[in-house]
Amino acid sequence: MKFTNEYIMAQGIINLKYLDLEVAQTLSEHYHNAQPCKYLVMEDFFTDDIAHALFENFPSISDLNVKRKSLNEDKSEDYHFERWHPAFTKIREAIQSPQWGEMLCKITGIDGLHTTSDALGSGVHQGKNGSYVDVHIDVNMNPKLGLWRRINLLVYLNRDWKPEYGGDLELWNKEMTECVVKVPPTFNTAVIFYTDDNSPHGYKKINIPEGESRKSFYTYYYTKPEEGVHYRDSKFISRPDDNAARKLATSVKETLKINGKKLLKTLGLKDLDFQDKNK
Repeated sequence: MKFTNEYIMAQGIINLKYLDLEVAQTLSEHYHNAQPCKYLVMEDFFTDDIAHALFENFPSISDLNVKRKSLNEDKSEDYHFERWHPAFTKIREAIQSPQWGEMLCKITGIDGLHTTSDALGSGVHQGKNGSYVDVHIDVNMNPKLGLWRRINLLVYLNRDWKPEYGGDLELWNKEMTECVVKVPPTFNTAVIFYTDDNSPHGYKKINIPEGESRKSFYTYYYTKPEEGVHYRDSKFISRPDDNAARKLATSVKETLKINGKKLLKTLGLKDLDFQDKNK
């Protein structure tokens, strides 16, 4: 396949097999036939050199500005690429490139997918021992830009990750009766999935040695909203095996959060401009 100059930026960053439009149909079939939601796992997503550079230069947790610690999550995140190793800027440029964008559109069947340069565009997540993010559905829009969130891309950067560490990405059915898929957060493994009310996801508390952490790169892709699509906040959802007290606490907290934001917005006291929770 031939590439124009504007397409070159993704080469040398993303594995060439994920830039080949001739294999897009096969990947699309896996994505559309997956359960419990449309998703696709792509191993060796970045080239080896880039993946190892990302791991070896991943910013420390203390360098990440956003700390999320509550009843339902414990992790850190950030999106200030200019403060990190140049490899991080390179991967952001690659996943914003027309070459990868065209491939992603063909895999998902969604035209016009693109990402943004704010906190709801790309960044990194990291969790130390005990980190977790309870099952949730994502906010459905970038409220500041008025864009409809459609696809999550997560790339895990955990070298020598062991099964006993836990931290698998869990994909639940929409009824929250079964965790259908678990994806281990192993080195250079990417996951894309369609994010809507039918794709609850999260990860359980990790148990890792001192000095280890659960590392990932994220990107969210958007389109212009279709008629009838309106802002819907993110929401944590209890697992079936959560005890009654935790289920009640989660329900009350989420109800107060969502209704409180709506009230503040109605009163003109708060813009719906905030970072989202994610895997």
